[in-house]
Amino acid sequence: MVDKHYHDIDVLEAARQRIRLVFEHFERVCVAFSGGKDSSVTLHLALEVARELGRGPVHALFIDLEGQYRPTIAHVAEMFDRPDVRPWWICLPINLRNASSLREPYWCAWEPGREADWVRPMPAHPSVVRDPGFFPFYRYRMEFEEFVPAFNEWLAQDASTAFLVGIRSDESLNRYLAVKRRARVKKCAWTPPGAEAAVTWSARDMAGGRAVTFFPIYDWKFEDLWRYTGEHGHAYNRLYDLMHRAGVPFSQMRICQPYGDDQRKGLDLFHKLEPDTWFRVVARVAGANYAARYCRQRLLGYRGGLGLPPTFGTWRQYSQFLLHSMPLPLRRVYLRRIERFIQWWSRHDYPLGKWPDAGIPALENRKAQPSWRRVALSLLKLDMARSLSFGFARRDLDALAGSEEHTA
Repeated sequence: MVDKHYHDIDVLEAARQRIRLVFEHFERVCVAFSGGKDSSVTLHLALEVARELGRGPVHALFIDLEGQYRPTIAHVAEMFDRPDVRPWWICLPINLRNASSLREPYWCAWEPGREADWVRPMPAHPSVVRDPGFFPFYRYRMEFEEFVPAFNEWLAQDASTAFLVGIRSDESLNRYLAVKRRARVKKCAWTPPGAEAAVTWSARDMAGGRAVTFFPIYDWKFEDLWRYTGEHGHAYNRLYDLMHRAGVPFSQMRICQPYGDDQRKGLDLFHKLEPDTWFRVVARVAGANYAARYCRQRLLGYRGGLGLPPTFGTWRQYSQFLLHSMPLPLRRVYLRRIERFIQWWSRHDYPLGKWPDAGIPALENRKAQPSWRRVALSLLKLDMARSLSFGFARRDLDALAGSEEHTA
């Protein structure tokens, strides 16, 4: 059980103290910057503390995923024009999830040879890195999840380097646990020299790398972000003004690539907020228009789905039908992951013979019970078994490479 502990200082002063601690122990500080509200506040705080301590510049990493709103790019340029920021604006071919299509489960931002199809032209900012040979670790069509730790290790090779990430536990229980359980469960939290207790809002590379990541605003709430921004007159992404006027709930105001498993739910926002960009977005990858239209619907497994189609007697039969409707390379990936899912539950006293066809919804939603309905809904969502607790795996990406090249 992870408990919350409250203190006599507000979250702003607590964040400042955390960032001061980071500057005291590290020669270089780099902020993971997406152009969103959380990373903007984190960068402003780092710059504030750097000025106070006579340090600088603060490094900032922005991985440009091509499918971006104009206000986001304007805000990135505004922050990266500052003399106290050392910017890294990455525009390299990066592999990304496309949850909109069975035929094209991944797409490549800034893919060479497809310049005419890019959502927007290559930016001309002087900090842009577009040369594939710039980084010794870069590999064509690296995954985003591979690039970030590789960049961190590269930047930290000649000086102790801290990386600040604007993750807030208020956004989800998983984010709260990801920050607060690291010290006790994952044993990867950083401990200051001479101190006995580890810093719970930190994470070391489990492989023993030099880079250390910190989450200085993990306890901030949505309101705290905007109060700090407003009271200090800080620059922010004006896209949030447009989202607010369009009636977007606060919980869904996020800046990210448009075609991912969660992100496709906001694809239709391009149509509302930037109609000109929308036509480029929908033409960029297979299935984008379909996803924008139906991604929130029950027929794709959201909100519990529509129920078992009457032509099938069980959810297990329906799962088998969905699997056989997939292209063979993608089917193999799902079969491998479902098998791992079955094995995991077998080791945790829930062998396949005990599985209900449709479990108790409350337990399924908490991922506390396996069932064939869970498997079928994951297949309907085309989420690469993410709703079955799977993440990125290089092996599965390599297995799909042949089918993607054939499609292209």
